[in-house]
Amino acid sequence: MLVALEFLGLVAFAASGALAAVRARLDVFGVIVLGLTTALGGGIIRDVLLGVHPPTTLRTWPYLTAGAVTALLVFVFHPQVARLRRPMLVADAIGLGLFATSGTAVALALDAPVYTACLIGMTTGIGGGAIRDLLLREIPLVLRREIYALAALLGALLVGAGHLLHLPETPVLAVASAVVVAVRLLALWRQWHAPVAREA
Repeated sequence: MLVALEFLGLVAFAASGALAAVRARLDVFGVIVLGLTTALGGGIIRDVLLGVHPPTTLRTWPYLTAGAVTALLVFVFHPQVARLRRPMLVADAIGLGLFATSGTAVALALDAPVYTACLIGMTTGIGGGAIRDLLLREIPLVLRREIYALAALLGALLVGAGHLLHLPETPVLAVASAVVVAVRLLALWRQWHAPVAREA
């Protein structure tokens, strides 16, 4: 279940990162690098925090292959992909939900305390996107008004709660991922934003 979740999230994030690179007019190498960074960055941060060396995604070739192929396909078919703005937002939301919940579950499986696992899960969900934005010289999405990190944290907390209540892992992961996706998409639809400080 965890492997399937990670691959789905990886493909979704690789596509969003590659499309951002195409829009920034990077070459094919840059598009692949940014796609891989977006897809694998959160998982690498998770494994480093948990002491898993080398990180799982760098030890298993299918992760790198899936991310690179996805990025290359976006590079080739970017005019068609660019027109799919709403599906891309949905894909990014799915990636956020899947990575945040699977990251929490991985941390719990490695005997991390629940609160630690929740923070690591949130970081897994937002880490790749934050690195992507920094490479593109943009303020990371998670630091802007978007309801993004909060949605990831909510999903991570649901997984942590399910662990404390000894609920079956697979249904908990599915429900928590769905909640993250729903909150993220609802925030986009309703234009919900986190509060910001008023100008002096």
